[in-house]
This record gives sequence, structure tokens and C-alpha cells, in this order.
Amino acid sequence: MPPTTEAELETPEEALEAAHLKMSGSLASEVLGRVKAGSAEFFERLVVELLLKMGYGGSRSDAGQAVGKSGDEGIDGIISEDRLGLDVVYLQAKKWDGTVGRPEVQKFVGALHGKRAKKGVFITTGTFSADATAYVEHIEPKVILIDGRRLAELMVDFEVGVSMARTYHVKRVDSDYFDEA
Repeated sequence: MPPTTEAELETPEEALEAAHLKMSGSLASEVLGRVKAGSAEFFERLVVELLLKMGYGGSRSDAGQAVGKSGDEGIDGIISEDRLGLDVVYLQAKKWDGTVGRPEVQKFVGALHGKRAKKGVFITTGTFSADATAYVEHIEPKVILIDGRRLAELMVDFEVGVSMARTYHVKRVDSDYFDEA
């Protein structure tokens, strides 16, 4: 009798889940490549669009704006935290291939202080250094760092720049239905 492989021990649901994870990872890599190929202006608009899809603000016209340009004082976008606009989140979008270090993050934090901001999101197509990540863990204002990989995963999850190709419904027996049988 031939040895049993790990794939043969998987349930169909486990195999489907594993395939889905593999496809999602591949799609995220492709999305990130497309984002990196776009312009800086496109990237700044994409960041605002993603946060709107994630539930921040109200509509694109009144809740978020890309403001990045020369003299933007280190802020690339502003988005309302909620539909009422009770608080705003300031955005920094860096389309980089390399690693964003602590000095760049500190510049953004300085810009946040200049706006008396409480919250900021720094998004890059690259990665963040360990020093940059450690820095934001213990500061005010609250700053969230999103690297290229996480950006692409969020774009897939919130359907920004991707579209549905196919849907599978996995069904199971409804035990409650048969309890009185």
C-alpha cells in the first residue's frame, strides 16, 4: 500500500481553503505590482478609496480627499473617521520600492503634530524598518503603518482594484432540520 500524502488527508473544505489562500496571495502580489506601476497621484487616490471602502467617512465627495502635492506639509490625504466627520484621519502615501525608515515616519508624525491630529495612517508600497515599526508603538498621535503586502491584502479584501471572478458556495447538512425526523 502506497504511503498516504498530506493532500489525501485533507477534507475537501480544507483543500478549498488552501487553494483560496494560495489564489488570494497570488492575486495580492499581482495587485501590488499594478499599484507600483501606477503614478504617485493614482496611489494617493487609491489610498483614499481604500479607506472609504473600509468604512471610513461617508461618500467619496464629502469624506475623503487626496491633497498630496508640493507644499502639502507632509499630508497626502484627509479622511473623515466616520460619517459625521467628528474626527479626521490624516494619510501619508509613499510609493516606494524600498524600506521606509524611522526618519520618514517621524516627519509624518511632525506633520500630524502641526495639524493637532490624533490619528494618522502611513501607507507604502514598500516595507517599514523594524525601527519605524517600534517607534509608532509608543507615541501620540496614534499612527498605523501599512506596508505594500498588507495594502494589497486590504485591496483584495475590500474589492478595490479587483473584481469577482467566481463564487463557490460550500454547503453542509443542517442538523437542526433533521432533529425531529
